[in-house]
Amino acid sequence: MDNAEFLEKRRFIIKLGKSLHKFGTPAYRLEAHLQAVSSLLGIEGYFLISPTAMTFVLQHDTDQEYNHVARVNPGELDLGSLARTDELVEELTSGKRTLSEALARLDEIANKPNPYGTKQTLLAFGSSAGAFAMLMGTSWNDVFWSAMLGLMVYGLVYRAERSKRMAEMLEPLSAILCAILATAIAHFDPNINIPVVILSGIIIFIPGLALTLGMAELAARDLISGTARIMDACMLLFKLYFGVILGMVVGSAIFGDAISLEPDPLPRWAIWSAVPILSMALVIIFKARMKDAPWGILAGIVAFFSSMLGSIYLGDSIGIFFGAFAVGVYSNLFARWMKAPASIALLQGIVILVPGSKTYIGLNTLILGETMLNQSHIGSQVFLIFMSLIAGLMFANVAVSPRRTL
Repeated sequence: MDNAEFLEKRRFIIKLGKSLHKFGTPAYRLEAHLQAVSSLLGIEGYFLISPTAMTFVLQHDTDQEYNHVARVNPGELDLGSLARTDELVEELTSGKRTLSEALARLDEIANKPNPYGTKQTLLAFGSSAGAFAMLMGTSWNDVFWSAMLGLMVYGLVYRAERSKRMAEMLEPLSAILCAILATAIAHFDPNINIPVVILSGIIIFIPGLALTLGMAELAARDLISGTARIMDACMLLFKLYFGVILGMVVGSAIFGDAISLEPDPLPRWAIWSAVPILSMALVIIFKARMKDAPWGILAGIVAFFSSMLGSIYLGDSIGIFFGAFAVGVYSNLFARWMKAPASIALLQGIVILVPGSKTYIGLNTLILGETMLNQSHIGSQVFLIFMSLIAGLMFANVAVSPRRTL
């Protein structure tokens, strides 16, 4: 391998790593994938990935080594771009593309606009908030107003995509405005559960998935990335919670204390129908390709009903283990059959199980001593649920190997 070829290959590996990081690939999967790609290209590579930094060490003989260190921002899930990048690597290794063509294709994927328009994404934010309220089993009033707040939150997200200053304050500002509006709504619709409506409105920001990925990275002995991801998720949770408390105080000062009435709970069928609705919304929010959408929706259904079946016999916390195991096996089979990253199905399924909302509710109980729902010991369940999730995914990888690194 001459120097020019080594230069082109290392450029591709570095650009590939940065792209996959940008698309939200967990550190332990990204490191394994880059290791595999480097070996296929005839380069010995060593990688250290964290949410905010990337280190590449590449060499093709004993006397020529190249080090590259980059400061990066935490990635956001883009399952469509992740799938396209995985296909690109397959095309490169099979000889269908040259390295120069692959480098140009990486730029195309990175600059590709959101495949879903503004109206579709707006509908997805409103649907996800309303569907989450349905999963909480509260009332139709809560579902409606949660969906309205979800639409408002997308307005802020849309603005943040075009303003750096708005992006820096997006999460706490969303929490503040949701809390103020929920307090105002309660004055002419007393049949709402204010904390639940607020939580549903900002559910897209609750870092349950980030906490789960951080735990998974720690379980994979990726200590630096796992610790950094968990701390980042905790700080986001604190910012959201502070924004909610501030917004409720401001709302009470402006509108006064609201009278709360006990609403009629949702029927059982409504809770079940919330799962496919939420899964369909996540397809758009995570920017998954349409051809992968049915598999992602089915992953959410598999995760929810498997965990519900397990909870009937073994309790809610351990029931999550069976949900995680089922969706882990399902996503690994998906990776084998469709020759696509297991993450496409896994992340859309596991997000249904992550206890992000319970973490928030437990934090509220710890600080204010108030319960948002009639669920006892919810705070003490959170850690066990996280452990059940990680254990289920680990057992799933043992039962059915994905045979793919992403």
